[in-house]
Amino acid sequence: MASRVSLKLLRRKGLTGLPKKPSQPLVGPSKSLYSLASNVHNSISSISHKNLSSRSLNLSDDSSGPAAIDYRSLLQEDEYHKLADSTIQDLLEKLEEYGDSIQVDGFDIDYGNQVLTLKLGSLGTYVLNKQTPNRQLWLSSPVSGPLRFDWDHNAQAWIYRRTKANLVEVLESELEKLCGKTH
Repeated sequence: MASRVSLKLLRRKGLTGLPKKPSQPLVGPSKSLYSLASNVHNSISSISHKNLSSRSLNLSDDSSGPAAIDYRSLLQEDEYHKLADSTIQDLLEKLEEYGDSIQVDGFDIDYGNQVLTLKLGSLGTYVLNKQTPNRQLWLSSPVSGPLRFDWDHNAQAWIYRRTKANLVEVLESELEKLCGKTH
C-alpha cells in the first residue's frame, strides 16, 4: 500500500520520471532494480514519434527483415481451409508420385488429422500442418527447420515472409537435394 501512496504523491506533484541517481553506490537487488528501471526509462524516452503502422506483404520489396502482418488481409476461415486443404491434397498427390519415382529407404507418406508427414528414413522427416488461428501452413523441415507460410493473393501461393520463399518451391528444392531428381 505504501508504494501506491508514494506513486500517487509523485503523480500529484508532477514527479513522473525516475529518481535521481543515488549519491552512494547501490549494491545487491537495489542496484539491479535501479538499472532495470533506468534502462526501461531510457528505452521509452528514445522512442520518437515514428510511423509505427503495419505494412502489407509486398513480394517486390527488397527489405531484409520479415514483412509486418496486415491483419486486414487475413483470409476468412472458410477461404483459408479451402486453400490449405487444396494445397495439402495437391502436395500429397505429388509426393506419392515422387516417392514412386525415387529409391529412398524409409520413404513413407501419411496424412491424418490435417497433418501431412513425409518420412525419408535416415534423411529426416517433413511435417506440414494447418495453423488456423494464424491462417498459416507450418512446415517442419530436416533441411531448413521450421517455416511458417502465409497465403499471398498476388502470388497465389503460400509464401514464407522472411525469405519470400514459395512453399512448393522450397519442398521441391530440398527434396531434390536430399533424394535426387525423379527418373
